[in-house]
Amino acid sequence: MDFFRSQDIARRNTVKLVVLFALALLSLIAITNLLVMVTLGMVAESLPANLPLFQRFDWRLFLWVSLAIIGVVGFGSLYKIASLAGGGARVAELLQGKLLIPGGSNLSEQKILNVVEEMAIASGTPVPPVYVLEEQGINAFAAGYTPADAVIGITRGAIETLSRDELQGVIAHEFSHILHGDMRLNIRLIGILHGIMVLGVMGYYLLRSTGRTRRSKKGGGEIAVVALGLMVIGYAGTFFGNLIKAAVSRQREFLADASAVQYTRNPDGIADALKRIGGAPQGSVLENPGASEISHALFSNGLRMSFSSLFSTHPPLEQRIRRIQPQWDGSFEVKPRPARAQGPAGQGISEESAGATSGLARGVHAGMQSALLMTDALLARAGNLQESDIQQARALLGSIPPVLLDAAHDPFSARALVYYLLLDTDARIAAEQMAWLQSNADAAVFAALQGLIEKRQVISADIRLPLVCLCLPVLRQLSAEQYTPFRQNLQALVLSDGKTSLWEWVLQRVVLQQLDGVFQPHSRFHHRAHHSLQQLAPQCAVLLGFLIQVGRQAEGGESAAFAKASEKLEMPDLAMPAAGDLNIASVNTALDALLALKPLQKPAFLKACAAAICADGVATVQELEIFRTIATALDCPLPPLPLRGSAIAWVRPTHLIVFNRVM
Repeated sequence: MDFFRSQDIARRNTVKLVVLFALALLSLIAITNLLVMVTLGMVAESLPANLPLFQRFDWRLFLWVSLAIIGVVGFGSLYKIASLAGGGARVAELLQGKLLIPGGSNLSEQKILNVVEEMAIASGTPVPPVYVLEEQGINAFAAGYTPADAVIGITRGAIETLSRDELQGVIAHEFSHILHGDMRLNIRLIGILHGIMVLGVMGYYLLRSTGRTRRSKKGGGEIAVVALGLMVIGYAGTFFGNLIKAAVSRQREFLADASAVQYTRNPDGIADALKRIGGAPQGSVLENPGASEISHALFSNGLRMSFSSLFSTHPPLEQRIRRIQPQWDGSFEVKPRPARAQGPAGQGISEESAGATSGLARGVHAGMQSALLMTDALLARAGNLQESDIQQARALLGSIPPVLLDAAHDPFSARALVYYLLLDTDARIAAEQMAWLQSNADAAVFAALQGLIEKRQVISADIRLPLVCLCLPVLRQLSAEQYTPFRQNLQALVLSDGKTSLWEWVLQRVVLQQLDGVFQPHSRFHHRAHHSLQQLAPQCAVLLGFLIQVGRQAEGGESAAFAKASEKLEMPDLAMPAAGDLNIASVNTALDALLALKPLQKPAFLKACAAAICADGVATVQELEIFRTIATALDCPLPPLPLRGSAIAWVRPTHLIVFNRVM
């Protein structure tokens, strides 16, 4: 499925969910008012009996009952959503998940971490932390509001039972949920159903509280009837809510299975994982009582229930397997399969991958049109990975020196590595940066930085962004007290020479956008309005002008490049901003505003960005980094372009651009 259409469908599904919630709330209000008024006789008895029922209601009581229902259900939903405001980590903690730390001695745990890293680098998303659930059932989930706060959860039974190919199929399935916008919908479903259930819980406790008063006080029986009615209404609402949840979830599971096959080009991987669930004594069932709340987010059905066909949040295993393997014989026995070739680490991409990526770049020497065609092909692969992307990610990970890879996986060294990537090439400025860090950074972090400097590791341009992405999971585990000085130090290093290079902007934008969402989460209840390109025309102009300035077009070429980019937006009258108006503040402000762009209009804007970059027929490494940074900021992660070999003949050597800071 087209990535941008999937995002739009997820947004519209959220709107539908809100509408359904509003209708359910109105129904609860109407039924509860009828229950209260009829049971307690709160009807205007002084009025003639032949008047219509609605004229005999005590409307003041109706108002108070309605406000009470709105308050109870609304508070219950908001409370649950607020309790999950920390993103996917809160969901993992709900199931008592344990964070997996890289570098441990358990080979099964390190295998799953490696699979997740490959999939994240291949898809262009931040590497999510991995939590293990001490459960024997074979299951997994992805949870979070956005890719920035997503986590992967997986059971002990899965990581110890499944082969690498099977684990890759399961993780590819979960990444489909991340890329297609299912996670936010899942968390909102949890909150809405909890709010409706609170009404039934309130009735239950009200019934218990009236048990001792029914005999001694007049009216106790009527209150008990109301309490019983609230229980019935609340749990009936939860019943039908679970039916809706199950119906929505089943369709998304079929899409995620198909996406996993597309990503890995290995239908046997996910199919065999499903067969192992069918053949395992525990299946995919989780024993944790919290599993019922997130059942719709799991890889496979995690609950035992008698009405499985009604409430099952997942299609039957047989249906899922047969869609992947139409010739399946019905047996859950998994036959041994030879391990798939992984490709030699650090030796570039496989022949198949090279062929795929070379196909995209074939004819790039023809000039700008070919470069744009390659960019269009790259956008078409947003959220739709190919096996070549995974092979490329594996090659990138294999090409990273072990010293740097180990540093990215350690909480102290990861901070040091980010600082290392920001050290200036000018010895004087670098010395000032080191003096600042010695005074303001954690002593252990500064020592780790000195160790990296002593080893004089050369970091090539193509592994810089992957290294930053590898650091993110451990940086997310910092305490708030640790994150604040880290953030201040990062900004101080960028500000040290009074200018911001493009690489400094890219690194700062990626790190702070991902981590600020964890340590300084904005309100989850704020609804961001979605705007069209026309409504955000000034912001589009700023970013296009920025990209043209970065590309250093030939004299007089800026206007032509801007005109070509404007054509992609169908805005021929768009004015190019003056060079003096393009600074770090204006670029960041424009990019923040474009977060509200409608999903189906994002491709047009990104194609306009590509046109601005490729106006001269070539693109620099830093231009590609900026392009991917902009795309990621718009929740459109792109797979990395191969920066070695014939597939990138159109990429010229990078040059350093700086732009003055205006705050």
